[in-house]
Amino acid sequence: MVNQVAADPRWRVEHLPFLSAVSAALMLCAASAGFLYGGPQGALGAAAGVLVVTVSYSMSTLVIAWADTVRPALLMPLGLLTYVVKYTLLGIILAFGVTSDWPGRLPLGYGIVAGVVVWTGVQAWWMYRRTSRK
Repeated sequence: MVNQVAADPRWRVEHLPFLSAVSAALMLCAASAGFLYGGPQGALGAAAGVLVVTVSYSMSTLVIAWADTVRPALLMPLGLLTYVVKYTLLGIILAFGVTSDWPGRLPLGYGIVAGVVVWTGVQAWWMYRRTSRK
């Protein structure tokens, strides 16, 4: 069974459609909560926070899956480069949020936190479910 999983590269990204759907639902919920908190600016900030996490995690998954299928020796350097790029961009976004007077900055932060918690939780659940089937 392990050889079949290793031979089929689709398992590396099979969770992305489901996680993207969960993230879209979370984005709508976050936008609603942000709107109640701070109007349209709050809705935009909360939705943008979830979107940042969704794009970030999806990018990591795709880069790592691609590197593993093309040449496993690329996993470490490309994985680390991806994380450096992601966290640099996240730092720039958060630095902008902290220093600005934009009303959506607090919902942006909460959207990022919600996105991280939900994405990580759903991905852990997905992997648990997948390994328990095998």
